[in-house]
Amino acid sequence: METLFQRYKETGDVAIRNQIAEKYLYIADIIAKKFVGRGVEFDDLKQVASLALLRGIDRFDPDLGMQFTTFITPTITGEIKNYFRDKSRMVKIPRRLGEIAMLVKNFTAEYASTNGVKPSVKTIAEELKLSEEDVVRALEVGNPLSLDTAMTGEGEEAESLYEVVPDGNDDYEDVDTRETLRVAMEDFTDTERALIKYRYEDELSQSETAKRLGVSQMFVSRMERKLLLRLKSRLKDSM
Repeated sequence: METLFQRYKETGDVAIRNQIAEKYLYIADIIAKKFVGRGVEFDDLKQVASLALLRGIDRFDPDLGMQFTTFITPTITGEIKNYFRDKSRMVKIPRRLGEIAMLVKNFTAEYASTNGVKPSVKTIAEELKLSEEDVVRALEVGNPLSLDTAMTGEGEEAESLYEVVPDGNDDYEDVDTRETLRVAMEDFTDTERALIKYRYEDELSQSETAKRLGVSQMFVSRMERKLLLRLKSRLKDSM
C-alpha cells in the first residue's frame, strides 16, 4: 500500500485514490456503525465517513512514516462528530430545560461574583427550589462534558474521548492511543473502570449507568467529571 500512496502523491491519479479507498472502506463502515442509534441513519453516516476517507487519502503523507490506519481513524471520527455538531445546532432544547438552564446560569454567576467560588449543585438546587437532577441537566446544557471533551492536545490537534476510549474492536489495536489510555487508567478502581465502559464504550445514559452501578445519577455525574479531568491531565502529560 505504501507504493500506492506514493504513486498517488506523485500523480494525483483518481483511479489510484479509488483503489486505496476500496482497501480501507471497511474502516469507514466500522466507525459509522459506532454512531448508529443517535438519530441519524447508517447510510447517512456511512456517506460522511466515506467522504472523510477520501479527504484523508488526499491529506495523508506517506513520507511521515505513520500508518494510514492510525491517521485515518481519528480523521473519520472527527468528521462524523462535526456532522453531529452541525445537526445538533438545529435541535431545540426543551423549553423548561432552557428556562432552568438560564436560571442556573444567572444564579451561578451572581453567587460566584459575591462569594468568589462557584456554588455546589446542592446549593443551587436549594436556592432555586429545584431537584439536583434538574440542576445537573441544566449545567450540562450550558457546559457539556461529554464524548467530545478534549482529552489531549489543543485546537485542531485536540483528541476527544471518542478517539481514545477503546471500543472493543480488534481492528484498531494498532492505534497508539489505546495503550496510552490503558496506562492512564491503570490505577482506576473497578467502579471507575465500569463507569467509563458503560458511558463511553456501551454508550449508556447517566441514569442507566447509575442503575448498573447501584448508585445515584448525581454520583455518576460527579465521578464522571472527576475521571475525565484526571484522564485529561494524564493524557496531556503523556503526549
